[in-house]
Amino acid sequence: MVTEGGARFPAAARMRTPADFARVFAARRTAAAEGVVLHVCRRDDSRGPRLGLSVSRRVGNAVVRNRWKRRLREAFRSVAADLAPDHDYCVVVRTSVVPAGASGQQAVEALLITLGRRAVGRRERRTDESPPPRPRRR
Repeated sequence: MVTEGGARFPAAARMRTPADFARVFAARRTAAAEGVVLHVCRRDDSRGPRLGLSVSRRVGNAVVRNRWKRRLREAFRSVAADLAPDHDYCVVVRTSVVPAGASGQQAVEALLITLGRRAVGRRERRTDESPPPRPRRR
């Protein structure tokens, strides 16, 4: 999908380093729906929201993974103004079914807004806080 005027996804709007991803995953603020999990973490600056994508090979071949990434980047570009500017958002895709067409694009945009608001409203776990113990199975 080509955007109007050849708009590109700017480097400032991307999470690039493994440390960025680790920080977002460590915050443990998530929301999930329709085969997509959104992880959110607050940043100290407010230069605008940043997006990180995690689409593993389990989702599908390279064509499917790249289709998901293009769809998510375009949706994020469209809804970035509706998301909290001082947060990082990492999307983990769990399904191989990529929403198609204009209605699919609108569905992904609505999903990002919904999951973003839901995850931002959750309490962020401090990095020194250990996770609660899991009950043992017998």
